[in-house]
Amino acid sequence: MSVAVLKIRTLPDPVLRQKARKVNKIDGSIQKLIDDMIDTMHTNAGVGLAAPQVGVSLRVAVIELPGEEIIPLINPEITKRQGERVVQEACLSVPGYQGEIERSVTVKVKALDRQGKEFRLKGKELLAQALEHEIDHLDGTVYVDHIEEPEKLWKLSEQL
Repeated sequence: MSVAVLKIRTLPDPVLRQKARKVNKIDGSIQKLIDDMIDTMHTNAGVGLAAPQVGVSLRVAVIELPGEEIIPLINPEITKRQGERVVQEACLSVPGYQGEIERSVTVKVKALDRQGKEFRLKGKELLAQALEHEIDHLDGTVYVDHIEEPEKLWKLSEQL
């Protein structure tokens, strides 16, 4: 099966503001979407990617922390959040910017894996941040929506 690098949608693309639909059937098209999203995430050096970011309004996300296995998530839901911490965050759908926002220290998530089997995952720090970030995308929220003051968002200088 061939995989493809998909186009990343950026603000103000309306697909980023829609609440994504639940996946009812995990078939070949969902498997291909996951594979294409993984390729797209790798090509763009992302830690995670949600389906709306590639123009597909379905509740599918992939996360891969440095040196860790890829975690495909279908219909993920946060079941518990604990603690608060201030983090710097960026997003492939908001290129050239970074912001400072509050995220949970730990989150618990339930989701389906690629085979449709339910699993639960507890994420701390970077994984918790990635889970919240990608699930926000599935709900039509982008990290800049969490920024309370304009000076907490800044343009990244061009890398030489």
